[in-house]
Amino acid sequence: MGATEHRRELVSLAYPVYLELLAGVTAGIINMVWVARLGGEAVAAVAVATNLENLLLGVILVAGSGTTVLVARARGAQDPAAVRSAVRGGWALWAVVTPVVAVGGYLCREPLARLVLGGGEGGGDGALPLAAGYFSIALPGIAVFFATNVVDGLLKGAGDTRTPMKLALLANGLILALDPLLILGCGLGVRGAAIATVLGRTAALACGAVALRRNALLRQAARTPPGRTAPLRSDARGVAATGLPMSADFVVRMTGALALVALVARIGVDEVAAYGIATKAMYVATMAFYSVRQAAAIRTSHLLGAGHDARQAVGRQALLLGGALGLTAALTLLAAGPWVMRAFGSEGPVAEAGTLYLRCLGPYLILLACFIALGGVFEGSGGSPVLARITTCGVLLQLALAYGLSGAGLPGICAAMATSMAVQCTAVAVMYRRATPRTATGDRREDGGSRTARSGVAVGSPDE
Repeated sequence: MGATEHRRELVSLAYPVYLELLAGVTAGIINMVWVARLGGEAVAAVAVATNLENLLLGVILVAGSGTTVLVARARGAQDPAAVRSAVRGGWALWAVVTPVVAVGGYLCREPLARLVLGGGEGGGDGALPLAAGYFSIALPGIAVFFATNVVDGLLKGAGDTRTPMKLALLANGLILALDPLLILGCGLGVRGAAIATVLGRTAALACGAVALRRNALLRQAARTPPGRTAPLRSDARGVAATGLPMSADFVVRMTGALALVALVARIGVDEVAAYGIATKAMYVATMAFYSVRQAAAIRTSHLLGAGHDARQAVGRQALLLGGALGLTAALTLLAAGPWVMRAFGSEGPVAEAGTLYLRCLGPYLILLACFIALGGVFEGSGGSPVLARITTCGVLLQLALAYGLSGAGLPGICAAMATSMAVQCTAVAVMYRRATPRTATGDRREDGGSRTARSGVAVGSPDE
């Protein structure tokens, strides 16, 4: 298999994932525009509620990411029984996790709202009842969000990234159509925003269920005689073992981002506002990096399942794609920083601080793109625990450096982020070289028809 084939396959898998992620962020921004008509307290309530939901995404990533990798590997091995096992394990985890989050969250909605808003004992903040009202709809509705994530994971593992993209476009399109009707037209306020979100996702989930039934690989697995089927808890344990490090990586990075806000707050209010706006602009770039990561994980898993240890070749192409995207993002923000800040309605000191921050982000973005893209090879080959440890150490280093360099303002924060990411890239490069073949001999032999990896590295068990 040549480099061109790997690159073409990565692009084919990645661009629908990027459009899927972009649709969600775009809908979230427009959703906030409608909520903003209700006042600052409503904006604060919905903002913290959606941030909590993003953090909860890390919980179900255990099932979503785990099924993606295991189904892709079973697809490569042409093993319907293994596909069936991954499907059973993914839904078993969903059934265990969802009641805890949905029911527990609903019962604790008011204390949870107080926690995320930092309200006092009296609960006098106007945003507090609004956030609790949003949670009363959104947290039970998290069951739909979690189920959709499992559906996406199964379809992506089967090699279909276009259907999840279409489902995301459907869900977010419905949310955008229902928002003004329910928030303002029906006078439901922030509850209307939550209802619109749940209804849009429910429609997408229904279509996703149809897509699962129509998928040839998953349909064949469902019809496979069970034979000596492993216990359901064993299937769930296998998915959890695969997906948990990926979930931990996501949660650690999200937690680090939230903690970084507190350090930026030491600089000043204008800088906090600028950082918040610039971070939203960064999402457009970072989502592209994560789409390459998912594509690399799917491609690596599939080839390993088929007996081809092409981790070096896939990693090289993922690195080239990620680096190109990172460089493009860095140059774009360097040139268009003022216009980006103006597009978000900022002016004065906030716009100046945000422009400076965006222009200083270049080195960090390039390094981040390479780290995230190469991480897909680790996820697809069972090396996620290594990645999670590197991420955890990197986030701790970033926070320590940011604390020390915050006196230099936002450029100091950027320097801390870039330095930490350089260390993470170095660590992941070392582990990557240890876990993959040193030459491309294996790839050339595969072009000649060999079905076995020539590297001597165990499939799915990179040397740590």
